[in-house]
Amino acid sequence: MAELSEREPGVQRNFTGLALACIGFAVLASIAGLIWSYTINQRLGTAEYDLAVAQHQNTDLTSQLRETNARLKVATDSLAESLGLTQKQLEARSQQLLQRQQADAKRLESEQAAATKKIGKQIGDVSGDVASVKTDVGGVKTDVAQTRTDLQAAQAQLQSMKGDLGMQSGLIATNHDELEILKHKGDRNYFEFTLNKGGKPQPVSAVSLELKKTDPKHSRYTLVVVADDKKIEKKDKGLNEPVQFYTGRGNQLFELVVNTINKNQVVGYISAPKS
Repeated sequence: MAELSEREPGVQRNFTGLALACIGFAVLASIAGLIWSYTINQRLGTAEYDLAVAQHQNTDLTSQLRETNARLKVATDSLAESLGLTQKQLEARSQQLLQRQQADAKRLESEQAAATKKIGKQIGDVSGDVASVKTDVGGVKTDVAQTRTDLQAAQAQLQSMKGDLGMQSGLIATNHDELEILKHKGDRNYFEFTLNKGGKPQPVSAVSLELKKTDPKHSRYTLVVVADDKKIEKKDKGLNEPVQFYTGRGNQLFELVVNTINKNQVVGYISAPKS
């Protein structure tokens, strides 16, 4: 009995602690329930507000739809009335066009008759002109034959000579007409130039030329050929003398001929290979 009495205070303490724990848990559960309930109420209030807003917007949209349908009906009625008026206008316009077409057809018939009469007179005039043209053609044929004879004679006058490098040149032209003959032969390319003393190097064909000095009295001149980034001076060259130099791919032979020497100016051409 004494042992049981000694244990009772400890058992009572355990029951007391358990009771307090249960009470605390119940309090916490109550607080959590209150918080959860408050949260649900808040969400319900928000949802009800959103639903009211949506219903209000739906009401506005329904009202706007009615107004739109009413305006559309009015516009449709107006369009139908306009189409009716347009149809009448089209019929009237078609009648006007038909009348104008008939008037134009009559006028065209009258004009064609007048044109036919005029063309008949012109055909008679042209017949006379054709006879005259035939006579002129005969004269032109004679002129062509004479021109061919002159061209052959001019070609015979063209000559070839050795250039300043000792190479036999092609045919040399001494004036513009002879140069045109060489161009038509098509053996080489020809580039005419006019150089003034004191000017910058002038590009001609694949090179540049710079006139240094002229001596019209003795028909001599001096110039510089700039080719492949090199300067080649051609000093005291004569009128119609083939001045030769090599340049370009394959180091091909070019020829320069001056046909006119004036004070501070020369006129001539460069002959270049076809390639």
